[in-house]
Amino acid sequence: MTKSNLKFCVIGSGSWATAIIKILSENLKEINWYIRNTNNLEYILKHSHNRNYLSSVELNMKKINVSDNLDELISNSDVLIIAVPSEFTSSVLKNISIDISDKIVVSAIKGIIPESNLLVGEHLEKYYKIVENNFLVLGGPCHAEEVALEKLSYLTIASSNKILAKKIASKFMCSYISTKTSDDVIGIEYASMLKNIYAIAAGIAHGLGYGDNFQSVLMSSSIKEINRFIEKRYRMKRDINDAAYLGDLLVTGYSTFSRNRLFGNMIGKGYSVKYAKMEMTMIAEGYVATKKAYLINAESKSKAKTPIIDSIYNILYLKRSPKKTFKKLSENLG
Repeated sequence: MTKSNLKFCVIGSGSWATAIIKILSENLKEINWYIRNTNNLEYILKHSHNRNYLSSVELNMKKINVSDNLDELISNSDVLIIAVPSEFTSSVLKNISIDISDKIVVSAIKGIIPESNLLVGEHLEKYYKIVENNFLVLGGPCHAEEVALEKLSYLTIASSNKILAKKIASKFMCSYISTKTSDDVIGIEYASMLKNIYAIAAGIAHGLGYGDNFQSVLMSSSIKEINRFIEKRYRMKRDINDAAYLGDLLVTGYSTFSRNRLFGNMIGKGYSVKYAKMEMTMIAEGYVATKKAYLINAESKSKAKTPIIDSIYNILYLKRSPKKTFKKLSENLG
């Protein structure tokens, strides 16, 4: 893809998709936006706000072409940014009936595709023939809610195609978004998924009454566990303390905006998993990620030591006592 003026299409209408639309509006003259829900689409066209997510953000509708016709938007775009929860990614992609093998695809998804048990890049390559050089991943500490408030946030754009990564990164850079590039596509995809599990752990710990001292040890142990897990999957030279790994983990584990921390906090306070999920207004992707990460590691010939993932799996899926599980976990951290 050598075009100088690339046309972008954002797929999704949640908080992260809305935040991406806001960011891109700073630099692009025109953005295509796919919104599946007709009522939401009509409301945005009429009021220039997404009433369901980041409702305070005023959208520049002079730059945004909103539609529920996905094929038409894709036909008129060079770059597809997929920003939907991993649980719904497969069903959204099934609405595409045209060839997208020549498109640049950016994943803003924080998880594995449940139906295929593949990373987003692997899923797109297998089922949609997206070539490796045209695939990118968005990572880093960048809560949508803080983007809405225009608080300084950090994005890492990862791709095996360094020139393309820099080109896409330039479209996201603005007064409140700092960008950098990386070639660790697989590592950042895994880190973006795994950090949600550790945010649930942080939430459970808070709900159980553990203090800041324990939380700090939990987070330091979490980044070590992330590194061990990723190294078993894909070994390369990486600095696990970079923003795309440690930075993203910390903000997801500590922030009041973190839906996964909130979900975990409810579990720690005694809510059942079923009730906690019902109470959540947004998807806590760490719930599905916990099962996927646990099974990936359990079925691997070369297993990583993952006591935190194992503990969260036992609580969420085997209905083990959070109090007893964390008591045992606390004795093996540090």
